[in-house]
Amino acid sequence: MRRGEGKHEIGRERLQLERKMEMKKEYSENNWKWHRYDHIDEIDWELNPDYKDALQRWAEKTSESKTNVMEMDTTVRAKEFLSGSLIYQQTTSEQEKNSLFHYFLTRDFLITVNFDSSVIQSDNSLLLKKMDHTNNAIDGFFVILGEVLSDNIQKIDKFEVRLNDLLWKIKEKNNINRLEEIYQLRHQILVWKNLMIPVKEIRLGVEEAFGEEVTKGPEFKRTCKRIERGYTLVREYQQEIDDLVNFEEMVSMHRGNEIVKTLTVITTLMTPVASWGALWGMNFKYMPELDWRIGYPLSLFVIVATTAALYIMLVKKGWMGDILRGRKKNSFFK
Repeated sequence: MRRGEGKHEIGRERLQLERKMEMKKEYSENNWKWHRYDHIDEIDWELNPDYKDALQRWAEKTSESKTNVMEMDTTVRAKEFLSGSLIYQQTTSEQEKNSLFHYFLTRDFLITVNFDSSVIQSDNSLLLKKMDHTNNAIDGFFVILGEVLSDNIQKIDKFEVRLNDLLWKIKEKNNINRLEEIYQLRHQILVWKNLMIPVKEIRLGVEEAFGEEVTKGPEFKRTCKRIERGYTLVREYQQEIDDLVNFEEMVSMHRGNEIVKTLTVITTLMTPVASWGALWGMNFKYMPELDWRIGYPLSLFVIVATTAALYIMLVKKGWMGDILRGRKKNSFFK
């Protein structure tokens, strides 16, 4: 074998060894471990004999889970655990295009299945570096949740730019396309809210399952603040979009009423023309008006006079208003 080929072979073996180590995906820190798997079948049931039966039941349930779910068991003191599935990434275009991982959390170890940090554009080495300061598996799990929330909050910040542009587009040119944009943004913010609600539930579930002592960890506190920040942003933007929807509905209702009023006035003003025209358009043999020399100008005078009288009556009653006037530029009601 040539020297170059030998080095190439050694390099390939080293790469294969690194891939095998990556497939194991085990992280240890301060007496707790994080076991990462791509599939349920890879789990070693002998990781902790005390949780063997619980792990197997969890695996049976999660193998078919396609949505958010959370369960806890507090039967044995100091052996509590939290398990379930979490959708941590969701597109706004299709419901099926999402990323979901399964988790099994105790004080001493964390198991995740199908969690890919690259999906949330997070550096895996940076994620592990943040775990260097954790004291237990709960803190480690909240580091993961914090990265998930950070990715979603970054998208919400970009959402603010689109919402601000839409706010001024509505004033410049308001039409059905703008209403469509509002509801697209409304759907998007609801998708993000749907992603954050399960994380908020996990936060409450962890405190319920493991007690208040777990809330003293720095990563737990940091992620809780991030949950609060993200949820506040979503709630405020949702309120802003709801205000835009109400505003559009009010403008649309006003314009619709103006259209109905205008058509009503036009129809009313045309009533004398239609009535006199119907009367003198009848084909009876004996109609004295047909023999009148001034019959034609007289009929025009009658039609104009009755129409003018009707118009004056509507103006005096205040039913005309400004509904027949054109709308001004950059105005919603004028």
